[in-house]
Amino acid sequence: MEIILIKALQFMLAISILVLLHEGGHFFFARLFGIRVEKFYLFFDPWFHLFEFKPKNSETTYGMGWLPLGGYCKIAGMIDESFDTDQMKQPMQPWEFRAKPAWQRLLVMVGGVLVNFLLALFIYSMLLFTWGDTYIPTKDMTHGMKFNSEAKELGFRDGDIVVGTENGEFKEYGMDMFRDLSEATRADIIRNGKAMSISLPGEINLLGMLKTEPKFMAPLTPAVTDSVIPGSAAAKAGMRKGDRIVAFNGKPIDSYNEFTDRIGRLMDVMVTAKTPADSMKVRRATIVTERAGRLDTADVVLSADLKLGFTIKHWAELYKPVTKKYGFFESFPAGVKYGCGILKGYVDDMKYVFSAEGAKSVGGFGTIANLFPATWNWYAFWEMTAFLSIILAFMNILPIPALDGGHVLFLLYEMITRRKPSENFMIKAEYLGFGILILLMVMANLNDILRWLHLM
Repeated sequence: MEIILIKALQFMLAISILVLLHEGGHFFFARLFGIRVEKFYLFFDPWFHLFEFKPKNSETTYGMGWLPLGGYCKIAGMIDESFDTDQMKQPMQPWEFRAKPAWQRLLVMVGGVLVNFLLALFIYSMLLFTWGDTYIPTKDMTHGMKFNSEAKELGFRDGDIVVGTENGEFKEYGMDMFRDLSEATRADIIRNGKAMSISLPGEINLLGMLKTEPKFMAPLTPAVTDSVIPGSAAAKAGMRKGDRIVAFNGKPIDSYNEFTDRIGRLMDVMVTAKTPADSMKVRRATIVTERAGRLDTADVVLSADLKLGFTIKHWAELYKPVTKKYGFFESFPAGVKYGCGILKGYVDDMKYVFSAEGAKSVGGFGTIANLFPATWNWYAFWEMTAFLSIILAFMNILPIPALDGGHVLFLLYEMITRRKPSENFMIKAEYLGFGILILLMVMANLNDILRWLHLM
C-alpha cells in the first residue's frame, strides 16, 4: 500500500506541475495580447470545485477542481471545452480572443505546448548538470545478451555483445537500442572476443521485439545466487551464496534468463492444474547446482507461486558504470539534444499505436503512475516529469479538435484562406474532439483494468 501511495503522490505532483505550466503558457500569451482570462483552474470542476479565489482588481478567478484529469484556462471569446456558447452570441469585445489577429491567437494556442517542450529540455539539462549522465556502455557488457528464437534465426547467439549498427555505436542497453536494431540492415557484435557483423532485414516489428516472452534480447545474467531466503526451498536444498544453477528438471541452465523462462512455462502449466495434487506435481522439481567445481543435485518443492527462494545480482550490478559530467553551460545543448532524441523516438513509435497489438499496449493513469519509482527519488521523479512533459506537448499539438493542435489547424486554415471557420462549425468540432478524447481515455484506462485483472 505504501508503494502505491508513493507512486500516486509522485504522479499527482508531476501532473500538477505540468498542467499548471501548460495552462500558464496559454495565460501568459493571452495576457500579453490583452485577452481576458476568466478562469484559471488546476483540475476540472464539473458541478463543484475544491476552492477558488479572485484577487482584488483581477479579471481572473483561480481555483482547483476535484477531477484530476488536467486543467483549463478559460479565455474570453473562445470556443473551448467549457462549451460556453452564450458568450459567443454576445457582441464581440476588443479584449476577447476572437477579436485578436490570427497570429496572436496562434501564439496563445501554442503557448501551452511551447512551455511543456521547453520545460522538458530545461529539466533534462538540469539533470545532466546536477547528476551527470551515468550509464553502462553496451560494449562493456561482457556477459553479452540472451536472445529469443526470433533473434537466433537472424544469426544472433547467446553471449553476443551487441555494439552497434550501420548507423553507429550503441550507447547503452535500452529503448534506443531496440529501435535502432528494428530498422537496421546490419548489427555489429563481438562474439568470443572477435568483432563481426550480422545482416538484418531492416524492418523488425519493434512492438514484437518488446512484448514477446522472452524478449528479442535481454542482458544475459548468470544464474549465480547472491543470497538465499531462510526457510525457502533453496535453503532446504542447501544452496548458498555463490552457487551456480546448472540444470533444472533435467535440462541444462545457461543463465538466470533461462531459469526464469523455465519457471514461466511452469506457471502456464500451473494455471491448468485442477486439483491440489496437480499443483503439487508442478511444484516438485529437481535442481542441480555447482559450487567450487562440485555438482550437487536436490529435489525441491517450489512455493505456491513457484519461487525457489534465492536472489541474484541485477545485471546492472555486474558492470561498472561510467559517468559523464557537464558544466552549467554545457548542460543546455546536451539537454536539448537528449530531449529532442526522446521526442523523436516517441513520435517514431506512434505508428505502432494504430495496430491491434499497439492499441492493447496503451495505458491510462495507472500505467503512467506505475512508471514512477517505488521509493521517492528526485532524479527519477524529474526524469519522468520531463518525459511526461514531452508527451503532453506532443499529444496536445495533434490536430484533433478540443486539443491545442485542433485550434492551431483551424487558425492556420484561417491565415492561409483569410476565412474564419463558422462558430457553429467550431462548436461541433469541439464536441467531436471532446468525444474522441473521452473514448481514448476510456480505452486506455480500461486496458489498465484488464491488465490488473490479468485478462490482457
